[in-house]
Amino acid sequence: MSSTHVFNLLMIALLALIPLKGFAKTCNVAIGSNDAMQFDKHEIRIAADCTQVKLTLRHTGALPAEVMGHNWVLTRTADLEALATAAGKLPADSDHVPKGDARVLAASKVVGGGQATTLTFATSVLRKGGDYTFFCSVPGHWTMMKGKLVFG
Repeated sequence: MSSTHVFNLLMIALLALIPLKGFAKTCNVAIGSNDAMQFDKHEIRIAADCTQVKLTLRHTGALPAEVMGHNWVLTRTADLEALATAAGKLPADSDHVPKGDARVLAASKVVGGGQATTLTFATSVLRKGGDYTFFCSVPGHWTMMKGKLVFG
């Protein structure tokens, strides 16, 4: 074996030991909702090494979006009530999410029974140990349909 070949093998072995920081890591999360205005999770944990989150919201009920639609919105807990109140005043075609509102860290569209939607958001909007709440912003739902998101 030539010295060049040995050197190349050693370099490959060393590179394999170096952590690949700077590369995107997508963490997948699934959450269900139903016709009884409930999410199936009250807490979502996101690991600190996730650079983005791909969240799938499934509506396991049977009622259509016009009757019992749900979405998933993420905000700082301190902004929850004001954001939910503002969102509740919006028309259905807005998905009950104020466009361009800095309090909205991530949001899905509204889905009805048997439907699902997926959204992807960067964790750069989060800080480790921050206080975050996810909720459904359809009018009247947020008081029952909410939970904590823990990052880190």
